[in-house]
Amino acid sequence: MPDPTMPDGDIKALTTLCDLADRELVVIIGWAKHIPGFSSLSLADQMSLLQSAWMEILVLSIVFRSLACEEELVYAEDYVVDEEHARLSGLLDLHVAILPLVRRYKKLSMEREEFVTLKAIALANSDSMHIEDVEAVQRLQDSLHEALQDLEGAHNTEDPRRAGKLLMTLPLLRQTAAKAVQHFYSIKVQGKVPMHKLFLEMLEAKA
Repeated sequence: MPDPTMPDGDIKALTTLCDLADRELVVIIGWAKHIPGFSSLSLADQMSLLQSAWMEILVLSIVFRSLACEEELVYAEDYVVDEEHARLSGLLDLHVAILPLVRRYKKLSMEREEFVTLKAIALANSDSMHIEDVEAVQRLQDSLHEALQDLEGAHNTEDPRRAGKLLMTLPLLRQTAAKAVQHFYSIKVQGKVPMHKLFLEMLEAKA
């Protein structure tokens, strides 16, 4: 049951966000299968990586969509939130957590190819404790790191350290994703908004 003390605007905003996250999860699962080497992993290891890293991928996608904006977060093309909107709709904590990451990637002028590669690296570099075939996952990580190095070697020859700079953003991405998980989990615990089955399962796997 929704929390009766919660303003209608908050319930509407959070419900919208949970719906968007659930839809994006379906897209993420489909996208992961197209990463070279990912489908070669056991189904158990594929699921372990996804359960561990899905919020990082989700946050990184929000960040990339928001790079062209000024202090706004683009949760979807038709759902852009500034600080005032975030404050009024119960999303301020999430807003404040994600913006530093937007600023960091803006400073680096992250390009689409880098974003896609970094998403794949975030998935492969997950902190899951349930990996069965560690060597296979390590091979996937190595191939993705090589892909990033090759990308930067071909397109950013003037900055030989660019791949390293991008990789150094991953700890902040993980911290930001952890805050986002806490935010959504507190909503779940309080029963404020309805959540779809897939989103709930993935959220509980991170709890």
